[in-house]
Amino acid sequence: MSVHEQFAEDLALYALGSLPNDEQAALEKHLQECAECRQELEHLRGDMALLALSAAGPAPPRGARERLISAVAREPRMNIAAESRQWRMPLQWLAVAALAIFAALLWRQNAGLKSQIAQLHAEFGDQRAQLDQAREVVDTLTATDALRVTLVAAKTPPQPQGKAIYLRGRGSLVFLASNLPAAPAQKAYELWLIPVSGAPVPAGVFEPDAHGSAAVINPPLPAGLKAKAFAITVEPEGGSSTPTMPIVMVGAGE
Repeated sequence: MSVHEQFAEDLALYALGSLPNDEQAALEKHLQECAECRQELEHLRGDMALLALSAAGPAPPRGARERLISAVAREPRMNIAAESRQWRMPLQWLAVAALAIFAALLWRQNAGLKSQIAQLHAEFGDQRAQLDQAREVVDTLTATDALRVTLVAAKTPPQPQGKAIYLRGRGSLVFLASNLPAAPAQKAYELWLIPVSGAPVPAGVFEPDAHGSAAVINPPLPAGLKAKAFAITVEPEGGSSTPTMPIVMVGAGE
């Protein structure tokens, strides 16, 4: 490329007043030394004046229009659309990647929430099953129409039992016995109150019925006597003033 061709590309922009300052200084210096380029610049300015007048008056010469268009066409142009597309593509990929990452995070969070909900449902189901079981046990224990059966060792007779209920202040006593065997001939059972201090006090003579049950209700006792225990012995039918060994049953107060 010759020196004239190099500066000829800038003449059109210079004529339009659009040449950058640094290039404009170089072109003006060249114009001072090159008559050919100065002549070309004058032609371009004349053509531009004719082109401006063509908007309101007669059409400019065809050669002037073509020379100006040709000079402008020789100027390099920035491909804005291409650069826009070049920037747009990376931005689109970044947007897609960001959406993918966001979707993955949402999926993981959703999966975690589903797992927690399933665990809570399982725990709630276990607790509800335990509550239902406890309610069923309570209903069974408190049902009035439930069949209540006491089981004992096979081929073992029921053990004799006795329960004494004593009110010290009143000197009142209720004694209930069960599963007692019959007393020997001409003998009877006698209940004894064993005080905290002193000798045992007779508390009633009794004989069990055919089922082994017996009761002593409010025998004559001194009021205010503090009992430590109750005992049963086998005595003559009329009773005794002191216990006869051995003691058949005994129980201390709680």
